[in-house]
Parts: sequence; C-alpha cells; structure tokens
Amino acid sequence: MKEWWQGRKNKKRSVKKRNDQYSLFDLFLDVLGWIPELLFLPFRIIYWLFRGIGRFIGEGFN
Repeated sequence: MKEWWQGRKNKKRSVKKRNDQYSLFDLFLDVLGWIPELLFLPFRIIYWLFRGIGRFIGEGFN
C-alpha cells in the first residue's frame, strides 16, 4: 500500500512540475482577456468622473 501511495505522489509532483511553464497559448488567452478591459476603461473613467461631478453638484443644491 505504501509503495502504491508513494508512486502516486511522485507522479503528481512530476506532472505539476511540467505544467508550471507559461506557454504561448496562456499568453494568448491573457491578451484576449485584457482586450475588452482596455477598450472599456476610458469609458468607465469618463462615466465615474461625470457621476462624481454630478453627485458633488447635486449635493450642493439640497
């Protein structure tokens, strides 16, 4: 039983060591994930700016 368990642990360790590398496919997926964020960020900043200015002005009239 102990030999079987040690064999499984060693096999998992070697698989984990091989999968630790950052591949070109991982880079491609990261870039695809960041493209929408970079496209919408300027619009979000403008929205937050106008919203903050609107709240600041709106509080002054109460």
